[in-house]
Amino acid sequence: MLLTGSPGVGKTSLMLRIVESLKAKGYNVGGMVSREVRVGRDRVGFEILNLKTGRKGWLAHVAQKEGPQVGRYRVNVGDLEAIGVEAIMSAVTRSDVIVIDEIGPMELHSRKFREAVLKAAESLKLLVGVVHWKATDTLIDRVKGRDDAEVHLVTVENRENLPVLVLKEAVAFLSGTAGE
Repeated sequence: MLLTGSPGVGKTSLMLRIVESLKAKGYNVGGMVSREVRVGRDRVGFEILNLKTGRKGWLAHVAQKEGPQVGRYRVNVGDLEAIGVEAIMSAVTRSDVIVIDEIGPMELHSRKFREAVLKAAESLKLLVGVVHWKATDTLIDRVKGRDDAEVHLVTVENRENLPVLVLKEAVAFLSGTAGE
C-alpha cells in the first residue's frame, strides 16, 4: 500500500495515523519514517526515525558538509543506512507490517536502501510506504508496478477519510480476508 501526493499534503501524517491504528489492533509494526525539521519557519533538514527502537538520525540537512546533494540539502547516507535500512530489514524479519517513508530522491542515493526496499516489497508482509510524487526511478516503477501494489493519491480533499479506507484494506490483508 503506497501513498503519494504533493509536498505538504499530509502523507506522513496520514501514514502515522494508520501505523498507530494498526498498533492499537495488536499488529507488530516496524520500519522507518522521515520527518521534516524546522527552525522557526525554515526547513533545515529531514530526520530519520526507526519506528521500533526510536533511534533517530539525519536523512539530510542544509548544514551537512558532504554527501549527495538534493536541492539545498546533503544526504547523510551513513544515518540512512545505519538507522533506516536497519529498521526496514528488521521489520522484514520481525514485524507484521513494514513502513517505509519515503521512497524518494534522497533515499535513492543508497544502494543498501534500494536493496532493502526490494526485500520489503518481495516479502509476504504488508508494506505501507510513501512514494515521492514526482520521482522517476526504476525502483519506484518496479514497486508501484507490482500486481499487488495499491497506490493511493493523498489530496487535501481525501486526507481525512483515506486512513479509514487504507486501514480497512490493511486489516483485510493482515487477516487474510483481502479480496473477499
